[in-house]
Amino acid sequence: MNSFERFSFNLLGARAKSRRDDFVELRSDLMQARIKTPFEAYLSTAYLSSLIAGLGMALLIGTITFLLNIPSMITYRGAVPGFLTGLSDFRLLIGTSIAVALSLLIFGGVTYLSFMMYPKVVAGNRRRNINATLPYAINYVTAMSTAGITPAEVFRLLGESPIYGETAVEARFITREIDMFGKDLIEAMRIVSTFTPSPRMKEFLQGAMATISSGANLTNYFRNKATQYTQENHQEQKGFLETLGLIAESYVTAMVAGTLFLIILQSIMSIIGGDASPIFLIIIIYLIVPFGSIMFVILISSMTPEV
Repeated sequence: MNSFERFSFNLLGARAKSRRDDFVELRSDLMQARIKTPFEAYLSTAYLSSLIAGLGMALLIGTITFLLNIPSMITYRGAVPGFLTGLSDFRLLIGTSIAVALSLLIFGGVTYLSFMMYPKVVAGNRRRNINATLPYAINYVTAMSTAGITPAEVFRLLGESPIYGETAVEARFITREIDMFGKDLIEAMRIVSTFTPSPRMKEFLQGAMATISSGANLTNYFRNKATQYTQENHQEQKGFLETLGLIAESYVTAMVAGTLFLIILQSIMSIIGGDASPIFLIIIIYLIVPFGSIMFVILISSMTPEV
């Protein structure tokens, strides 16, 4: 833990510990993401960070609202109840209070949700990396097992190899359970299979446990799994390329041809109507086009398998 996490834990650790049973999913996500920060410290940090972000932005936006007298810039020409008319003299105070409250809720809430979602995002990235590297890691494991190396040593050597990404990380946790906590190989694999984010890795470890327990040929099991997962990877990559083609067509239709048509149409309407400041055209150029493109980039990035 860093100093801020320790401070948060000392301040709010008791409260976070009392709510341990309310955050089962978060605890599971932290384990699957292999985040080293304990649950109580992480939740305490989320609470304190959300409070600081909310108060900081509330103070900043409230100050700007008050100094620039933004509420006086807002006019409403419709009918309003009489008691609201009497509050017009206090609109600066009321507007500033509303801005402070909304800033506190919005920025504090977004910060808190970011902390809650971060382990899930990391676990998802680890799952993709494990699924992509597992077939190659199993080929490596098969070669060592064929050479007569014991299963425990096989996982130790796999964990020491950095080229297999998060699969090697899972292997290191198996070795840690054996060396530091005195577990046998089957129990260590059971523990790691419980918290791995990859269903494929979980299936592989559970199959290895059953093979070792039954005394079957572990090398043949490794070889069969390597072939199976390699074929599955090929199918996933083929499906991804087809999906990528569909997304590319959608992008050209929506973000290129679609926005170009809207820009031309709105420009002609602005010229005919004599509109000097076409708001809709500005929205298309400065909001829809860049943010739409960013959303497509995020979509493709989230779908792209690890290589």
